Amino acid sequence: MNSANERESFSERLQQALKNAHYSPDSPTRLAREFNIRFDGRPITVHAARKWLVGEAIPTQEKLRMIAHWLGVPAEWLRFGGAEDASTSTEHANGASRFESADVKLIADLQRLDEHHRQIAREFIRMLVRMNNQK
Repeated sequence: MNSANERESFSERLQQALKNAHYSPDSPTRLAREFNIRFDGRPITVHAARKWLVGEAIPTQEKLRMIAHWLGVPAEWLRFGGAEDASTSTEHANGASRFESADVKLIADLQRLDEHHRQIAREFIRMLVRMNNQK
């Protein structure tokens, strides 16, 4: 497969994974924003996200692994395709490893608190989980 076809195929898989995770595959701005709040490295530009979506570029391996984790698909499938469909991975299809942007922002807010208030927030969340499990 030549490099242009590889980029186009990656773009199709990325768009499919975005749709399956209930994100629009038509918004490079949203892709860049969602990527950047999850990625510890250097942020990407909207232009880079657009290139991924239209098949002009493929992200680095580190970025690709983060995208796959975020969208709940195998990194190998996202990069190379293959027999495994994005929605058939039992580990990822349940969404347990995927966080919504509001969850990521909440974690960032939690990290900005002092230790005393972080502990209060943790205990409160644990209490809510226990109450929810009793239902």
